[in-house]
Amino acid sequence: MFAQRLRVGAAAAVMAVALPCSATAVDVEPHRAVYKMTLERAQSASGVVGAGGTMLYQWADSCDGWTIEQRYKLRMQYSEQDDAELSISFVTWEAKDGQRYRFNVRKLKDGETTEELRGDARTGAGGAGEAKFARPEASTIELPAGTLFPTAHTLALIEAAAKGATFLSKQVFDGGTVEGPFEVTGGIGTEHPAAGDATNPLLRNRWWPVRLAFFPADSQSPQPDYELGMDLQDNGIARELILDYGNFVVRAKLESIEPMPKPHC
Repeated sequence: MFAQRLRVGAAAAVMAVALPCSATAVDVEPHRAVYKMTLERAQSASGVVGAGGTMLYQWADSCDGWTIEQRYKLRMQYSEQDDAELSISFVTWEAKDGQRYRFNVRKLKDGETTEELRGDARTGAGGAGEAKFARPEASTIELPAGTLFPTAHTLALIEAAAKGATFLSKQVFDGGTVEGPFEVTGGIGTEHPAAGDATNPLLRNRWWPVRLAFFPADSQSPQPDYELGMDLQDNGIARELILDYGNFVVRAKLESIEPMPKPHC
C-alpha cells in the first residue's frame, strides 16, 4: 500500500503560473539534493515499526522546460510481516509554458517491478486538456480546465506565498496514477527571512512552511489520501519534507545539496 502512495509529487511531489521562466517572478535554482528518510511516528494500527532510506531529487533547466528526477529507496519494517524495500523512480519533463508534460514512473518492491506508468499530457491556455498513457496500457483521460502539472504547481505556490497568500487550491496531474488529477489544497505559513549566514549559499533564501493535502479525483471523503509538509524556499528548494499518511509519518531531511549547471539558451 505504501509503495503505491509514496510520491513526490511531490511532491513533489514536491513541486508557476503558466508563463515562461523569464516572465515569472520566481527565480528557480536548478539543483540536486539528497534527503535522509526516517520514520517520524506511527500508530500501532499501522503495523509500521520502522522506516529508513534516501531520496534523490534533481531539478534541471532544459531551456524550454524543466526536467525533474526523483528516486526513492525506503526500507519499511512491520510488526507482523516481513520487512520490504520500496523503490520509486519518477522522471518528468514539463514545458515552461505549463502546457506540455511527459512522465515515466517505475515502482518496485524488493527489486521486483510492481507498477509502471508512462505517457504525456497537454493543456490549453486556461482550458481543458488530456493525458495519454502508454503504460500500464494505452488509455486517455481528460484533464479539467485549470489543471496544473507539478512544476507549475510548485511555482504557483511560491508566487502565492510571495504575495502573502495563506491558501491555494489547484487540480494537479503528475502521472503517478491513472485515476486523473488530484485536488491539492495548500496552507501557507508565515514567511521566514533569508539566512544570510547559512553555510550553503543555496540555503540563504527566504522560505515558508507549506502543508498540502491530496484528494483523489471525484473523492467524496473529507479526509485526504495523504498530506505533504515542506519548508519551501523562494528558489524552489525544499529544506525538509514530511509525508503524512494518517497512521504513520515519514520525514525527509536534507543531507546535501549542490547547484545544477544552467544551460546557455
